[in-house]
Amino acid sequence: MQILLSLFYFFYFALIGVYIIFMPKVLNISGYSASEIGIIFAAAPLVRFVVPFLFIRGLKLDTRSFNTALIILLASAVSFYFALDSFYKLLFSNIGIGIGLSLVLPYVELISLNILGKERYGKIRLFGSIGFISVALVLVKYLSNPSTALTYLLILTFFTVISSFIIVRGQKDTLNKTSKEINDINILKDWRLWVGLTLMQVGFGPFYNFFTIYETDAGVSLDMTIYLWSFGVIVEVFMLFFQARFLRKNLLLVLQITTLATAFRWFLVFLFPQNLTVLFFSQSIHALSFALFHSAAISYLFALYRHKSLAQQMFSGITYGFGAFLGALYSGYIYEYLPTYLFLSAALIAFLASMSLYFWEKKVKVS
Repeated sequence: MQILLSLFYFFYFALIGVYIIFMPKVLNISGYSASEIGIIFAAAPLVRFVVPFLFIRGLKLDTRSFNTALIILLASAVSFYFALDSFYKLLFSNIGIGIGLSLVLPYVELISLNILGKERYGKIRLFGSIGFISVALVLVKYLSNPSTALTYLLILTFFTVISSFIIVRGQKDTLNKTSKEINDINILKDWRLWVGLTLMQVGFGPFYNFFTIYETDAGVSLDMTIYLWSFGVIVEVFMLFFQARFLRKNLLLVLQITTLATAFRWFLVFLFPQNLTVLFFSQSIHALSFALFHSAAISYLFALYRHKSLAQQMFSGITYGFGAFLGALYSGYIYEYLPTYLFLSAALIAFLASMSLYFWEKKVKVS
């Protein structure tokens, strides 16, 4: 199972690499404005936000719904070939991608935590980072036209679907058991926690959707921009391998520190958009702002709530869904009208995330 999980993470995050590094540039080359790109890439996270609430209302996360999501994900990847010339077609393709992603990763994460535990999780999850950096370094050499990126997107989606299907087929009991847990998640009561987690992802909107465009417009070459992306993933891999020691005690403190470090990271990008030394240093903070934050967040929620599958769904939907939706939407307009202030806004939002988590005081027992 560890080999299957490693393959899944490799293909899934290689797919994400194509989607967030190259697809915005593809749309930019194809003539779409910054605000249009922001709206298009806001569609998938918005769907990821909506889907978990359907499960609260009674939709069951069983093998049938999971396999349906895999079909939608694959069909959406195919549809990109026929959608590049139309804003609304692209919007619907991204909605389909959002439906698939909203179900695939959260449940595989649950299987990983159940089988591996939070301390071994990072050593398997790092294969996702390797997949991300691999596709970044390869595709930058061959991205001569949009169809190249679309082909990579389709191939990686296919292998993601196959690997996740095999994993879930062998874990049907876990899927059925977790879907029957009583919902003990109260977002209104725990609002400081969820606001903090969500704002963290809102602040990532400029990075995920416009970092490549932002840096190339500032005069940094596309090759060097990809090296910046890749360096961030390299330090992410190191953190995932060695992070176990940080996840043994106060997970809430880890969340507070990593959000504050992220605010500092975006502030550096705002101040020095052309200084490669500073940019590489800011990318080194990705070890904290993504790798350690993500592992601490899912581990914290896994320990905090009894309904563990829904907790992962809500984390994916609210933070990577609604948070990423707001991040993509607002960053598109900021970059169109106030481009130099894009990462200053990200820094302020990440700082607010840290403050919200600072005032959240519920600790959980770490086993």
